[in-house]
Amino acid sequence: MNGTVAHRAYTEAGVLTASPEQLVLMLYDGAIRFLNQGAAALRNGQSDLGRQRVRRADAIIEELNTSLDLSHGDVPERLQSIYIFCRRQLLDANIHGSAEQVDVVVKLLAELREGWQGALSSQAAA
Repeated sequence: MNGTVAHRAYTEAGVLTASPEQLVLMLYDGAIRFLNQGAAALRNGQSDLGRQRVRRADAIIEELNTSLDLSHGDVPERLQSIYIFCRRQLLDANIHGSAEQVDVVVKLLAELREGWQGALSSQAAA
């Protein structure tokens, strides 16, 4: 089994055994990874690759947005607003080839991921 196949199998096993809370962390990690790759490509003049990576991250953010249960009050509504803002930033970043706009979204998602990780750690400790 070559390295790529082994890595894919390991990743699939992780997804299949992850809790819903862990899946959210994995989605944040994937979006941040694609955005960092996209920003780097845009900075290096590889606009097609950069835009493709940004679109992949945008699809993850859309998934995070559509999975929100808005019946749980203010937090999901605030997250929805952040996700909508992020998607608008990424659309504009893709139109203008702006790595800086991608960086804004990376920062927001990294903060959300950190908060989510903290909540999971608190939940596990309790």
